[in-house]
Amino acid sequence: MLRVRDLEAFYGPSQALFGMELGVDAGEVVTLMGRNGMGKTTTVHAIMGLMAARRGVVEFEGRRVDQLPSFRIARLGFGLVPEGRQIFPNLSVRENLIAASANRARRPSPWTIERVFEFFPRLSERQRNMGNQLSGGEQQMLAIGRALMTNPKLLILDEATEGLAPLIRQEIWSCLGRLKGEGQAILVIDKNVGALIALADRHHIVEKGRVVWSGTSQALAGDRDLQHRYLGV
Repeated sequence: MLRVRDLEAFYGPSQALFGMELGVDAGEVVTLMGRNGMGKTTTVHAIMGLMAARRGVVEFEGRRVDQLPSFRIARLGFGLVPEGRQIFPNLSVRENLIAASANRARRPSPWTIERVFEFFPRLSERQRNMGNQLSGGEQQMLAIGRALMTNPKLLILDEATEGLAPLIRQEIWSCLGRLKGEGQAILVIDKNVGALIALADRHHIVEKGRVVWSGTSQALAGDRDLQHRYLGV
């Protein structure tokens, strides 16, 4: 579904990505892991067209997309849950969801407000509240729900549970597990190694703008030295 090859990106004269390589297949959950500042969010921004790649290829369903503007990339079937949530603070929960509603792939059973509220009952309870009246956890649920309302082929979550209370984190992981069970392809960034190993099919560890290790959950779980070297604090 998604193929990224030899991707390089710069902030001014400073190079941030050095030949990034990753892929996500249909129905698969894949992670980008690594310490802060290693290029995970930059990779997402380059994939989504939010920053220009200097060289490399991004393909989605066999089509090259790295030269397209971000709004056209999104319309192909990407649903982004950005770092920091970035919900609309002056819109209600319901309005945030309506604003993102689309079914460009004409799915027979698309995501609807009712389905999002069934998925996140807390949002149903707060549906008339403004975005800036929600807790951090509720805002993250809304950001995920807003992305799902675009009926994405690929859901991308940047820092899926950052700054959330443990109970809310568990709820988010549970919901992502349900999405996986429904066949939703997901690319997820987070620091919770244990939860990611339990959820994902494959992992990419990023160090200084390049992938230094790729493998399965079983391989990652069995290599404590690797976890300590690239993921430990």
